[in-house]
Amino acid sequence: MDKISLNKGIYFALITTFVSGLAIFANKFAVSIISPPLIFTTIKNLGVGILIISLLLVFKKWKLLKRLNRKDAFYLLLIGIIGGSIPFYLFFTGLSQIPAINAALIHKTLFIWVAIMAVPLLKERLSALQILGVVLLFSANLVVGGFSGFTFMDGEFLVLIATVLWSVENILAKKILPKIDPDIVTAARMGIGSIILLGASLLTTPASLTQVLTLSSLQWLIMIATMVTLMAYVMTWYRALKYAPATTVSSILVASTLVTNTLSAIFITHTWTVEMGIQALLIVAGVALFIASAMRDKKIDNKLATS
Repeated sequence: MDKISLNKGIYFALITTFVSGLAIFANKFAVSIISPPLIFTTIKNLGVGILIISLLLVFKKWKLLKRLNRKDAFYLLLIGIIGGSIPFYLFFTGLSQIPAINAALIHKTLFIWVAIMAVPLLKERLSALQILGVVLLFSANLVVGGFSGFTFMDGEFLVLIATVLWSVENILAKKILPKIDPDIVTAARMGIGSIILLGASLLTTPASLTQVLTLSSLQWLIMIATMVTLMAYVMTWYRALKYAPATTVSSILVASTLVTNTLSAIFITHTWTVEMGIQALLIVAGVALFIASAMRDKKIDNKLATS
């Protein structure tokens, strides 16, 4: 990985961070007017799957499928199952049982699980600066108003399992993205995942699927908006993983909280609290440490390669 590729990965990660923050903000409205949550995420993911597959057909990227070997196809199947289906089912089931703030805090530990797995499995390194960055980012997650402690209910464990599965997806994607087009990986994740989610919805809440036919124009508008943001998120996220270390990408994504908080302060609460300010400083500092460390390590590697 050269410096240009690393910079490209960081830029894509920053774009993904903005899109993620925007998506979280939009989903807050969506889940309040489109229920149940599992049906909402199933239809949303199915829509994204159809959109990305359509893009593959329009730009003739489907021809790239011919280059896949059995191992590549197996990895794509795993990404569809581990990243695009099971964790969504677990997350939204858990979310329905616990406070939203608890679910958000658990999900924000994703970068920690990615770091734990990336070191032995991807041979990525964690410098002293990055370890300090981990501490700052984890501390930022705790500076949230309204958090009254974990309940240790089943719902929290479901969200935790979903988060760990998404971190496994990061590792799997990082392994195959160097040789497989990110849009092919996106199609596998959203296509395979949405089919499995649709099957789960038919088995668990078949009557709820009929609600899709009765959605209002406003509900469809919000649904489409969440589809677009999810598609943009996955496409830019996989491109970030293609060019930058998984630990760096997952750490930068923590900053999506800043985007969501800013949008909420502007359009909903019209207030920026002290806690939000402290959290913002900790996140910015933690992400900056990860980026600075990644850039420094790349310079050292380049010097060793040319010496």
